[in-house]
Amino acid sequence: MAEQITDFKTFSEVTDARWYPRYHLAPPFGWCNDPNGMCFYNGQYHFFYQHYPYEPRWGPMHWGHAVSDDLAYWKHLPIALVPDEPYETGGGCFSGSAIEKDGKLWLMYTGHLSATPEEEAAIGYAHIEFQCLASSEDGVHFTKSEKNPIIEDVDVADKDVHVNDIRDPKVWEHNGKYYAVVGSRTPDMAHGQILLFVSKDLVNSWRFKAIAARSEGNLGTMWECPNFAEIDGQDVLVFSPMDLRTDDGTFFHDKAAGVLIGKLNYKMGTFKHGGFQYLDKGFDFYAPQVMQTPDGRTIMIGWMDMWNVDMHEAADGWAGQMTIPRELHVRNGKIFSTPAKELEKLRKWKPITFGNVVIDEPTTFEGVSGEAYELVLTIDAARSKKFSIALRASDIEQTVLTYNSNGMFKLDRTGAGQPINGIASVREIPIEPQDKLKLHIFVDRSSVEVFINDGAEVLSARIYPRRTSQKIIFTPENETLVIDSLEYYKLDFGLPHPHIKEQPVDLKAQFPFLK
Repeated sequence: MAEQITDFKTFSEVTDARWYPRYHLAPPFGWCNDPNGMCFYNGQYHFFYQHYPYEPRWGPMHWGHAVSDDLAYWKHLPIALVPDEPYETGGGCFSGSAIEKDGKLWLMYTGHLSATPEEEAAIGYAHIEFQCLASSEDGVHFTKSEKNPIIEDVDVADKDVHVNDIRDPKVWEHNGKYYAVVGSRTPDMAHGQILLFVSKDLVNSWRFKAIAARSEGNLGTMWECPNFAEIDGQDVLVFSPMDLRTDDGTFFHDKAAGVLIGKLNYKMGTFKHGGFQYLDKGFDFYAPQVMQTPDGRTIMIGWMDMWNVDMHEAADGWAGQMTIPRELHVRNGKIFSTPAKELEKLRKWKPITFGNVVIDEPTTFEGVSGEAYELVLTIDAARSKKFSIALRASDIEQTVLTYNSNGMFKLDRTGAGQPINGIASVREIPIEPQDKLKLHIFVDRSSVEVFINDGAEVLSARIYPRRTSQKIIFTPENETLVIDSLEYYKLDFGLPHPHIKEQPVDLKAQFPFLK
């Protein structure tokens, strides 16, 4: 059935591209959330995502699909999965992952069955989740396995697992066997956890191995969207905890995305690890997916939005976008995240550069402005005690980055444009004091991503400014700001512009003399 959904115009249509990104992945129409199934197959990067194509809101989940030759330029493909089986009724095809086996591309995903109010009253639960498979010989058209579901609630009924919340499988091969981590929670709904399953051949005989990791104390009541990768010789578990406590200041919001770094014992199925580390401390980052490139790097893309907050682009017929691809590294036990080098292909114009600049008043640089660009800065922090950088700025709005010599870095989108309710608008984090402060900034029509000191910290945010707010203003707030180097790159379109629905024109109203 999925191969029949090829006419994008049968779905919702974008009516305005004012906030539609130039180079960040976003749906051509409708809604998107979690990244899914990111992989390299048949010479291309494949990226799937949670998608509701009929309206710019959450609905029964489909899998949207895009491909790229280089992680910089993308094109949309037909929808890969549609919820057309009994085990997907109501909720749809939830998140999952992809793997190549015997020349085929396999998707492992969660079927989410939602009960009607009558069914819930009779059986005692609102939903149930199953793990499923679909395969393709061309990477475009997928057929669901006749053996679905391959993992059911009965498979964990006696395993200290809440049987109705088992979702988002990440599958990989290790020493001839197939393993999958799956998000879950305890039966009392008090602790999030990650389950490990194993199969000899991917398609048959999946069995529960162990609870690989579990929340202790203040790390959420549900862990979802797990990923697993070996990075720089370390095993890294990526996941998104829910229902975090924020009253003690440990967490910024009740949802997050981060990693545990440690070692997976394949024989026992347990993961020994250190403490939780954020992947991104901004407002909008959730449910990241990771993959290995052919040259061995680990690339990550996350959903650059957050649940239960304003998404103003929905008024234009679309909702949700992704981060840029980021490369992950582990250094001295800490996770680092940097822009993927492939993004340099978007630098189609000659860069504008400045060096050894000392300013003592609000300053703009000629040619350094716009709505979609990359900005690379090295600042002499020892001589710049406090300063701010206003992005997408005008006389009436701006998104402001502020650095203080006490090591505090702040992202403030209070005046960035359309207000975003449901989450705070100021995020302040400590950073390791250094003589040189390195900032790598990516701005698009409705987003900002800031990489600090080679990816030691990252802050991401959606913003909704006017088209005319394009200034970049550097302001010393205590004596001087010393910029060792500045590189500005205008960035190319990395994905097709959406089909813009033409609005009807009432000619008689505009020209009364027409009969």
